[in-house]
Amino acid sequence: MANELLLKYGCNPNQKPSRIYMQDGSDLPIQVLNGKPGYINFLDAFNSWQLVKELKEATGLPAAASFKHVSPAGAAVAVPMSDTLKKIYFVDDLELSPIATAYARARGADRMSSYGDWVALSDTCDKETATLLAREVSDGIIAPGYTEEALAILKAKRKGTYNVVQIDPSYIPAPVEHKDVFGITFEQGRNEVKITEDMLKNIVTENKELPDEAKRDLLISLIALKYTQSNSVCYAKDGQAIGIGAGQQSRIHCTRLAGNKADIWYLRQHPKVLSLPFKEKIRRADRDNTIDVYISDEYMDVLADGIWENFFTEKPEVLTAEEKKAWLSTFSGVSVGSDAFFPFGDNIERARKSGVQYIAEPGGSIRDDHVIDTCNKYNMVMAFTAQRLFHH
Repeated sequence: MANELLLKYGCNPNQKPSRIYMQDGSDLPIQVLNGKPGYINFLDAFNSWQLVKELKEATGLPAAASFKHVSPAGAAVAVPMSDTLKKIYFVDDLELSPIATAYARARGADRMSSYGDWVALSDTCDKETATLLAREVSDGIIAPGYTEEALAILKAKRKGTYNVVQIDPSYIPAPVEHKDVFGITFEQGRNEVKITEDMLKNIVTENKELPDEAKRDLLISLIALKYTQSNSVCYAKDGQAIGIGAGQQSRIHCTRLAGNKADIWYLRQHPKVLSLPFKEKIRRADRDNTIDVYISDEYMDVLADGIWENFFTEKPEVLTAEEKKAWLSTFSGVSVGSDAFFPFGDNIERARKSGVQYIAEPGGSIRDDHVIDTCNKYNMVMAFTAQRLFHH
């Protein structure tokens, strides 16, 4: 251990010098086991570690996160996966441990955004997780430990330069944190609020039936939001985030962005998508991009330009707007969390289109009554947490 670690540069190559260090003179709570993580890598590492640590504490399940640019692309706990999910996450050929399952879910939620991610694991990285990671494009990983087999696999990744960081799970940060902006130091108490099921007790809608699975998914969404750049909204289902809208100036734009990602997640499970006739040697990243185009309205242009021949053995049938609408009409049981109150009922209207039935938000808007009425119109369940979760 050491008190400081010099970095190549800051956010950009022109920002030098750069380092991470402990102001109180103590040792850093991390060890770099391989590679040379940079400034943004460590921002992702420390935010993502907090997220998975809290998810494990809140649910009792191994947790994983896939981070990009200081916000999660995905977060999940170790809930067994269906064969369909294994297929769309490209892990149906792998043996998965609980922690590997959590990461497969976290990365699989939004594979395009997870391309080149930073990985966080709540538990020791095992051979199964390292084997999964070895074939994905990723920048690095933080975990409380690594098995010998896992470390050997990860050290061989990216021609030996893959970033591997081990963190002391007993580390407790100082209660007051600082940040410099424009040469001026900001100081605040750390956001130590514990997100538990107690936050979900104040149900303000007529429907007050909140099943255990929905409670778990709401906790996942709220904890993910605690480490997502605000404004932010998170859709969750089946033990994982399925759509995160981060850093938008308008809450409805967060809700739409996250909802669109959730829709794509569900559309990837459509039988026509599952049976796309890909050529054998098409890389996973290219498959992700192609599926995204196939689901979108751009696919008609791809057909017209003949580009489909680059990826498929034969021309796939179009997934029509009517078919997409019919498939999405079966989407249900989704939970959504918001890091601040929904100011208008339009957020509820948009969330409903993506199968949302359960909602957690702080409350406190002058239009709370309108938001509650909109939930009641669709027999949704909404809890007011009384806790804003802004993160900047």
